Amino acid sequence: MIQKAALNQIKAIHKLLKEFGDKGQLLSRPLTTLYDHVRDFSVYIDQADKSVIGCCALSICWEDLAEIRSLAVNQERWGKSIGAQLVLAAISEAKSFNIKKLFTLTYQHGFFKKLGFEIIDKSELPLKIWSDCISCVKFPDCDEIAMIKRISF
Repeated sequence: MIQKAALNQIKAIHKLLKEFGDKGQLLSRPLTTLYDHVRDFSVYIDQADKSVIGCCALSICWEDLAEIRSLAVNQERWGKSIGAQLVLAAISEAKSFNIKKLFTLTYQHGFFKKLGFEIIDKSELPLKIWSDCISCVKFPDCDEIAMIKRISF
């Protein structure tokens, strides 16, 4: 089940993101940042034990552009479409705000391609989105792939 994240789920989100961040597969985020952005997150909840097994954030940049970020699913649950469901929920939420373009920076370009995202050159993204990159260990040599999805209504 997908729902908007609650404050009492932030530590579980942090743990999930840290696991993949430690492997260099995404940018983990400090707890303080996650609390600041709790409203951006949706979580996938295991119905049996009510634990957080996946998360995804929709970060709105401005009136027509948003980012899909911090997508992570417990590795034991891979292959069950949980990540796809989280991204589709974010796309639906973006539509509710009349967002016309969604982008992501990812190492999983095949996954996002299946959901209608296209690879673009990072230079096509506005400079404003690079503010988080300064704190990344890979800055300025980012090797993530930029992708975009144009949303039709």
